[in-house]
Amino acid sequence: MTTLTEAACEVLTTAKAGEKATLTHRWAEAWFSGAVPGIGVCRPPERPARPDRPVLKRPGDMPRRAAGATAGRIALLHALAHIELNAIDLAWDLIARFPQEDWPRPFFDDWVRVADDEARHFVMLSHRLAHYDTEYGDLPAHDGLWQAAADTADDAAARLAIVPMVLEARGLDITPATIAKLQRAGDADSADVLATIYTDEITHVGSGQRWFAWLCLKRGVNQRDHWRALVRQRFRGKLKPPFNDDARAAAGLSPSYYSDLC
Repeated sequence: MTTLTEAACEVLTTAKAGEKATLTHRWAEAWFSGAVPGIGVCRPPERPARPDRPVLKRPGDMPRRAAGATAGRIALLHALAHIELNAIDLAWDLIARFPQEDWPRPFFDDWVRVADDEARHFVMLSHRLAHYDTEYGDLPAHDGLWQAAADTADDAAARLAIVPMVLEARGLDITPATIAKLQRAGDADSADVLATIYTDEITHVGSGQRWFAWLCLKRGVNQRDHWRALVRQRFRGKLKPPFNDDARAAAGLSPSYYSDLC
């Protein structure tokens, strides 16, 4: 019988992107149906397995294309698919990497659900790429998101503070404008996919905020002050306005957290 952390490690050590998404759906269904016997302990790899493609580049070396042109839309969809593939691994890594925190069952429910959402997003974006006769791996991608995971692999609070509460929250800031650009370019189907992702990501950021608050209470530290300290210490760069205050507030992040950290 496979435990949840063993399932997480199986996903993390699966290289093919489509198989990673399929395994995620399978294990999410098994978890919520009660077919997984328990949490268990399984140490995740330092880096998840990845397919041979795409070629990974530094963020600054990635070409920039306008979303209004077909090539730009393909590049955008490919970049988003890469983010969602990383997000699958980030959710499973969080489940397996920090057993010392003695998380309650709802923690695992939340992050299995997040992993399942990210796998669904990856598949949706892959279908949009196929519409343009493209598949994931055809374009280069950057490795910045997993670098943030590596930088926070020693502390669950840092991982929650940086990955969902900074990086995913940034997606809430920029996605509405991206949806509008796709609509103006006549790609309503891709805009609809991003609208679904946007709605789901509010709940994902909310999960990060909720479990960060739980961990701060457990450790006896002030949530807002600790988050701000971790962002200053662990985040490579500065927070970038403008902020989507309404979406962030729906996820539990008030402007008092981030407004003066630009």
